[in-house]
Amino acid sequence: MRPKNAATVMIIRRDAKKPRVLMGKRHGGHSFMPDRWVFPGGRIDRADYRAPFATDLRADVGGLFDRYLPAGRGRALALAAVRETWEEAGLLLAQPGQAKASGPWKDFVGQGFLADLDAMDVIARAITPPAVGKRFDTWFLTADAERLTSLERQPDCGELEEIDWVDFDDAMSLPLPAVTRMMIKEAVERVKDPSRPKLFLRYKDKGMRPVSL
Repeated sequence: MRPKNAATVMIIRRDAKKPRVLMGKRHGGHSFMPDRWVFPGGRIDRADYRAPFATDLRADVGGLFDRYLPAGRGRALALAAVRETWEEAGLLLAQPGQAKASGPWKDFVGQGFLADLDAMDVIARAITPPAVGKRFDTWFLTADAERLTSLERQPDCGELEEIDWVDFDDAMSLPLPAVTRMMIKEAVERVKDPSRPKLFLRYKDKGMRPVSL
């Protein structure tokens, strides 16, 4: 099965002694990773290719996407991560702005905000193993919580059962997908060394083979 394009974002909050990352618990009724704690994210929607934005990707981030993906798909992935953060966690990674939008972006843009893509960086890319029934080619992004319009979840909004700001040590004790656990470890290492190469996790017949993007 060909992996579906997806993106997720680790939004990191640095206003306490230890950095904390935004995580949410998936509903137990989900067929994919039920009851697991994850970062907000999901598949690209066709609307993400034409969604308006306040700021574009930084040149280095856009260039990295363009080395691996068709033109425009990297921006659509980043927009998907912003949209999913709104839909799953009720938080806006955005700046004030006015535009017209339809479909899944209508309510987002209707609040007077547009996606802030300049806030995002790439931390890793991971492709689900061939043996798994649902396969994803997922780009893991990071953003600073200061780029959110508010730290408070909007009422009656968000698909995740619970959301919380969790420090990296506490996050490791939660029920996590294996790749999420790996990304938390990678985020810790990148705090120590921001120049650390970005991971590309690929699975072959003999197991996972991490390389650098």
